[in-house]
Amino acid sequence: MKFSEMPYERVDMEQLKKDFSALMKEFDEAKSGEEQFAVHKKYYKITDHVSTLFTIAEIRHDIDMSDEFYSDENEFYDGQKPVLQNMLVDYQKKLYESPYRPYLEEKIGPVAFKNMELAMRATRPELVELMQEENALTTRYNKILASAQIPWDGEVLNLSLMSPYLHNKVRTVRAEAWKKYTEFFVKNQEEIEDIYDRLVKNRTAQAAKLGYDNYLPLGYDRMQRNCYDRNMVAEFRKQVKRDLVPFAEKLHDHRADRIGISRLSYIDEGVYFLNGNPAPFGTPEEILAAGRQMYRELSPETGEFMDFMCENDLFDVLGRKTKKTGGYMTYLPDYNSPFIFANFNGTSGDVDVITHECGHAFQGFLSGKDPIREHSDITMETAETHSMSMEFFTEPWMKNFFGDRADDYVQMHFEDSVIFVPYGTMVDEFQDIVYSNPGLTPAQRNAAWLDLERQYRPHMDYTGNAYLEQGTFWQKQHHIFNYPLYYIDYCIASVDALQYKAWMDKNYKEAWNSYLKLCKLSASGFFTDLLKEVGLDNPFEDGCIRKVVSGLESSI
Repeated sequence: MKFSEMPYERVDMEQLKKDFSALMKEFDEAKSGEEQFAVHKKYYKITDHVSTLFTIAEIRHDIDMSDEFYSDENEFYDGQKPVLQNMLVDYQKKLYESPYRPYLEEKIGPVAFKNMELAMRATRPELVELMQEENALTTRYNKILASAQIPWDGEVLNLSLMSPYLHNKVRTVRAEAWKKYTEFFVKNQEEIEDIYDRLVKNRTAQAAKLGYDNYLPLGYDRMQRNCYDRNMVAEFRKQVKRDLVPFAEKLHDHRADRIGISRLSYIDEGVYFLNGNPAPFGTPEEILAAGRQMYRELSPETGEFMDFMCENDLFDVLGRKTKKTGGYMTYLPDYNSPFIFANFNGTSGDVDVITHECGHAFQGFLSGKDPIREHSDITMETAETHSMSMEFFTEPWMKNFFGDRADDYVQMHFEDSVIFVPYGTMVDEFQDIVYSNPGLTPAQRNAAWLDLERQYRPHMDYTGNAYLEQGTFWQKQHHIFNYPLYYIDYCIASVDALQYKAWMDKNYKEAWNSYLKLCKLSASGFFTDLLKEVGLDNPFEDGCIRKVVSGLESSI
């Protein structure tokens, strides 16, 4: 079914409570594991439908944040999602404590039961009010960003549509673009810092109600970190600083030489060639058509997936003034349909949507065929491995998008993939500091960010921009506000994707078969076990990143 034709009605929360009550009663009365699993299939049907309606409302709200109807729906769900989470946990507790658990665990898998344990630790009725407030605060932040109206060359642009000018080949143009861009944040700085301060205190208060000293244990549970912990992440960060930052700085030096400057400034971030970054040719419709042809040629599985996406209009990629910034893939279980949301802006990022977000969507398309819904409940570092690896697997088709600048794009993408890891890891350490010290003032948080910049991105120079010189670059990173502790998942996945790059350079087919296996395995196993099963090294093990860097040195 085409997305525009999917019917929507607000979830009747009172009826849903009755349905869950009846479901749990039936589960309690079941006399065997088989009978309880039959009840569990009804749970799938109920939750699939609720998730579908929630998601339709979210997408339509994000497509046009000025739409009053879906703004009201979004506000309603901000209040009701914590209520639903508690209902889910109440049901999952019965599943977890079932006398027939061995049978159920055999059917559903051990990962699902570990995730239930984490969910039960992370969601309690006494947290509902605070979680509602948290949702309202993130919505407020997103609306501020979506409200940006930046005057530029006779037009009024939002943050996403400013991107081509922030990366313009003419240095004076991008300097002016950054000036206009940061003026918006200066204007809203006080409110943005107030929102984040309230979010930190809110999340800390939630953790305190569960007996924790700070938000980090609760945050790790909510991110479903079911096979690694904070200490392992800290060791990963040490590897990045020791082994990857020096390599990334070499790439920055090469980039500076290539674009003809002696020292990189913040206005040069994301600029790779003196004649400008390669940009895709063609309209958004032509880019989608080129992507469709690419996936048909890549494999039978990817061809079937992309045909399904295009035939059912499961993309919304045009940048518009009232549209939410950013991009994502989400899933509509009633229709077994992934959906991709993005903001095309005429840069190479448009093609990244066709590779990165389609990597998520392809895996979702495959896992949607699995009748065991828990197998779709992948953790974020696994999900990002799917998407970031697809960026490399699709590189042989970049001529379809960039023509004679395809090699430039491949070089840019490689460098960007490497230098992202220090930045993303810095975002994670910043959040670790913030939530370990929830009493920090906004100024102290900004100072912490600047200190981390010196450790992870020593080339970075904000001279001339009074706002960014304070240490405020993080305020535009919506993950920090909306998805606390998420960003390290991108970094872990980047190390996996770079391993796939080295592998496919030696044997593309072998690497692709490993990737396809990983996608199909979904969440049937724990992340660290899945890596071993498909032949990848564990990024948490000391020496992994050093080995990756050693394999990539020849690329510069």
